[in-house]
Amino acid sequence: MNVWRTKSIEQSIRDTEEPEHRLRKRLGPIDLTVFGVGVVIGTGIFVLTGEAAAVKAGPAVAISFVVAGLACALAALCYAEFASTVPVAGSAYTFSYASLGELIAWIIGWDLVLELALGAATVAVGWSTYFADVMGQLGVTIPDWAYGDGHNLVAALIVLVLTAVICFGIKVSSTINLIMVIIKVGVVLLVIVAGAFFIDTANWSPFIPPAGSPPAPGAEAAPSLLQDLGMPSGAFGVAGIFTAAALVFFAFIGFDVVATAAEETRKPQRDMPIGIIASLAICTTLYVAVSLVVTGMVKYTDIKVDAPLAEAFRSVGQPAFATIISVGALFGLTTVMMILMLGQSRVFFAMSRDRLLPPVFSRVNRRTGTPVRTTLVTGTAVAVMAALIPLSELAELVNIGTLFAFVLVAIGVLVLRRTRPDLPRAFTVPGVPAVPILAALASFYLMLNLPASTWVRFLIWMAVGVVVYFVYGAHRSRLQTDPNYTREAEEASRPR
Repeated sequence: MNVWRTKSIEQSIRDTEEPEHRLRKRLGPIDLTVFGVGVVIGTGIFVLTGEAAAVKAGPAVAISFVVAGLACALAALCYAEFASTVPVAGSAYTFSYASLGELIAWIIGWDLVLELALGAATVAVGWSTYFADVMGQLGVTIPDWAYGDGHNLVAALIVLVLTAVICFGIKVSSTINLIMVIIKVGVVLLVIVAGAFFIDTANWSPFIPPAGSPPAPGAEAAPSLLQDLGMPSGAFGVAGIFTAAALVFFAFIGFDVVATAAEETRKPQRDMPIGIIASLAICTTLYVAVSLVVTGMVKYTDIKVDAPLAEAFRSVGQPAFATIISVGALFGLTTVMMILMLGQSRVFFAMSRDRLLPPVFSRVNRRTGTPVRTTLVTGTAVAVMAALIPLSELAELVNIGTLFAFVLVAIGVLVLRRTRPDLPRAFTVPGVPAVPILAALASFYLMLNLPASTWVRFLIWMAVGVVVYFVYGAHRSRLQTDPNYTREAEEASRPR
């Protein structure tokens, strides 16, 4: 048993044509860009902006968004090369299988559960906060049995509704996503334009609060791993910009989810790079503008962490805008949840098709052309997590999982360039090896800015994943049990 065996790209592409595993190709560049904007614009603006400004960076959170965006841009180039070269469902899992070997592919697939399923649960919790706010403005109180300490049935319900939508097919999901993205971006632009009239430049002073400044009332900042190790990193000051970047990085996790739809794209070699890079550029611009407006409207020490945008407009006597923002946030967070769960179901599907997970989950529904079984399992798991786990315990764990995936994808680009220099590449990362190396280092540095407790939880999760692989996947893998796969895997593992 060779846990470092790789699956050839040619075999991965052939697998997509098997009738029982064939997904329908219905997406174009606009669909992919809208998917990217739909999943990226969400929690970062409507939930986490307040926490990052109030406890970590102050008005300099705008710079934090730029830092996180640049780190993502480096990784985005690596994803674009892989997604256009290996247009197969699974994103970083599939890319790692082709370049770094089966064990690493399993680890990254297990890690993507943190990014996608746990990320969707995080967003569902944020969605329920805005839902309760909107209902409160309408005079409706959510009963304690549905929304209270230790349980959140409201979040679970919206997850189950979206699970049903995804089961109807990729084109239905794409159309609904387009409608909600138009509403969401409209609300974001409203925040920028309307909020600009209420900016008090005094609120931006100091733009970078001194290190050790007190956070907003009721908000606490956990020390980062670098801080625990005695290095100059923590809340506020220049170091606070980077700790905030590690938190708001959660706002960017969507762009790599676009890569999970590669197998359902009509012309992936052309369209995947467009969708990934365009969505990231649009979202970074909107994030920076919104963060400047919000911290200009409200002093960072007075920001309300739970609903920063709505409360900012209430603070300047504009409750009508606050209501519109809350409704827009509901639409915005809805698309984030839906696409994260769609991405998770496709990763689950790809791992099942390779028999690292039970093959029963790799069947595609003939009527809808979607992996309904994996979608139902994903939706149920996300609903349970959203109902029982609070937001504060989720966001940073999602971040470290995403950053780890970025590190491995960047390394994978370098490895595949060496082992398969002959491979046709529709899009290539410029400046190799510098750009992939910078992508890996930038992502790892942001990981170090997360709390030590997050690292502990992450390492425990990874250890559990390794055990599951050796107990189940390693012995049932298609590369292990299918002679045709085994011969091709041996050939693909030899440098060319």
